[in-house]
Amino acid sequence: MATNESFFNGFQLNRPLLAGGAVLTGLGALLSVAGTAMVCAALATAGRNWMRSMDTPPSALAQKAIHDAKVASAAGWEAWRAEHSASPN
Repeated sequence: MATNESFFNGFQLNRPLLAGGAVLTGLGALLSVAGTAMVCAALATAGRNWMRSMDTPPSALAQKAIHDAKVASAAGWEAWRAEHSASPN
C-alpha cells in the first residue's frame, strides 16, 4: 500500500487527487464570488448612470403616480357615492 492511499472497507482513496480537487473547487468558488461582485458593481454603476440621465427623477415619477392614483380613487369614490345615494332603496 502506498502512503498516499487509504483503504476504508475496500474503498481506495487517492489523497493527492482529492486534495487537488478540493483546492481547485475552493479557487473556483473564490473566482465565482469575485465574478459575481464585478457583475453587481457593473449593474449598479449602469443603473446609477441611467437614473442620473433621466429628465425626471424616479422619486418625482413615483410621487406623480401616487397623486394620480389618489385623484382617480377619489373620483371613483365620488361617482359610486353619487350613484348609490341617488337611487331609492
